[in-house]
Amino acid sequence: MENIVDFIIPDEVITDVQTKLAEVQTALQPYLIALTPEERRTVPKMSDKTLPFVEKTLDYTTSDPQFAPPYMDKQELANDMKVVGQLVPLLRMVEQLNDGLDDTLMAAGGESYVNALGYYSSVKQATKMNVPGAKAIFEDLKKRFTKSRPASNAEQA
Repeated sequence: MENIVDFIIPDEVITDVQTKLAEVQTALQPYLIALTPEERRTVPKMSDKTLPFVEKTLDYTTSDPQFAPPYMDKQELANDMKVVGQLVPLLRMVEQLNDGLDDTLMAAGGESYVNALGYYSSVKQATKMNVPGAKAIFEDLKKRFTKSRPASNAEQA
């Protein structure tokens, strides 16, 4: 496996980014809501394809308000669309950042795991050859590969 994560991020960069992310979180917190899983499942979703439809509808509510149903709050539609326009660019930036973080973390984790497996294999061989000190390390590391047994029906009752 090629070592593609051939760098260390300076601690000051991590600290600076954490501070800035905390600032962003604090600034947006009063405007963010949390949906329940049920609400997320049932709320109508507006996709990129739906956005132009809603934008046109907003335009028509201004140019042809006579067709707006009495229960429709045109200002609320305008306000909601303003929020959509404000949040979509932020979400895209965060998604790009998330993709980069996720890919880098996956690569660094994979490289670390491959190296750890190489070390484990070496310790395992050293244990078989009775090299002093190897057995304690092997016994500690092999716990990762010990399969846990499912509880029997008698134990579950």
